[in-house]
Amino acid sequence: MPHLDGIDTCRQLRALPKFKDTYIIFLTARAEEFSEVAAFEAGADDFIAKPIKPRALMGRLAAFVRRDKDPQVVLDTIEINGLRIDRTGFAVYQEGRKISLPKKEFELLAFLAASPHKVFGREELLQNIWGNDVFVLARTVDVHVRKVREKVGDHHIQTIKGVGYKFNIDE
Repeated sequence: MPHLDGIDTCRQLRALPKFKDTYIIFLTARAEEFSEVAAFEAGADDFIAKPIKPRALMGRLAAFVRRDKDPQVVLDTIEINGLRIDRTGFAVYQEGRKISLPKKEFELLAFLAASPHKVFGREELLQNIWGNDVFVLARTVDVHVRKVREKVGDHHIQTIKGVGYKFNIDE
């Protein structure tokens, strides 16, 4: 970019009210962890390092478009990366095999999978999954993520170091 880098541009856009809900996706040759963390801290919705497979890029963009169509709808069933999460039946299936998850692990997986493009920090996950009525430490999220990974595979939940967790749609 000729005058500003992507981080500064992202910060400036996020400061403008009319761009508050605009998706900002970094597509960059920079793959260093500090660049990715800086992008998310500046307000990015996603960070994609080149090279990327065209179908993977289209899948990510399609996920943003799907979310934008009707963000108020909470799906009863989420199917992504070989997982089927049935919110009404409180069940998770991987390749047709049922996986038993305790309530909070299920809620954590379903919450992350409902917005696969978004990175959630520990505090945001604590508030959305555990609420304000219970006192739990931020590390509780880490423990639950580890347990979910043990049961459904560690490739489904991605750690964004220094930022939080997101559901991984690249498989």
